[in-house]
Amino acid sequence: MSMMLVLWLVSLAIKNASIVDIFWGAGFAVIALVTFTLTDGYAPRKMLVTGLALIWGLRLATHIGWRNHGKGEDFRYQAMRKRSGDRFALVSLYTVFGLQGVLMWVISLPLQFAQLAREPARLIWLDYLGAALWLIGLSFEAIGDWQLAKFNADPANKGKVMDRRLWAYTRHPNYFGDALLWWGFFLIALATPRGLWTVISPVLMTTLLMKVSGVALLEKTLVKTRPEYQGYIRRTSAFFPLPPKR
Repeated sequence: MSMMLVLWLVSLAIKNASIVDIFWGAGFAVIALVTFTLTDGYAPRKMLVTGLALIWGLRLATHIGWRNHGKGEDFRYQAMRKRSGDRFALVSLYTVFGLQGVLMWVISLPLQFAQLAREPARLIWLDYLGAALWLIGLSFEAIGDWQLAKFNADPANKGKVMDRRLWAYTRHPNYFGDALLWWGFFLIALATPRGLWTVISPVLMTTLLMKVSGVALLEKTLVKTRPEYQGYIRRTSAFFPLPPKR
């Protein structure tokens, strides 16, 4: 939470709460590194979890930072700033930075539990299955982000809907990939005693991406701003990759 407090103070200084989005991925990388330093669990599992968390977290932070560069504060925080008026500083502390700090701690439980355990003192099939699931999830997320960025960079696509490649099978391959890799982290934690308790992490992340801050929130805007999006909804799965409907 101390990291989020410092980040909140920086956001007040630069008048931009959007920096919390950039820090989201990096925050998990920091948690994984701190846990790696402070625990004495089974070293190969610690290295596996921390390495995967670093790759995912830093990639996501870099992508969001590049995407948001020069665009000012996100419209969500601008709307909150307008509604809150002079109270925005305090409101953002609790509803943006504080809330994300709590969510980050809960979602990072597999990263912590997997590194705490000394047993089993070997990598088992759940570790390998979790790493494979993580790789598939990261591929969906990174490739989906790259395909969308390339599509949006073409002026001829302004106002159009990205419905090609991965985006022909799911309207949000990046969100699907994000959820999938957290189920991978959970499987690695499940390889250890008491790892089952960390199931709250992928369940919470999947729920947030599908029902709260991901698909549901983004599509409210896309339906209003892109006329083709209703047709895209009718023929394409919202989350899980499926063959498009004819």
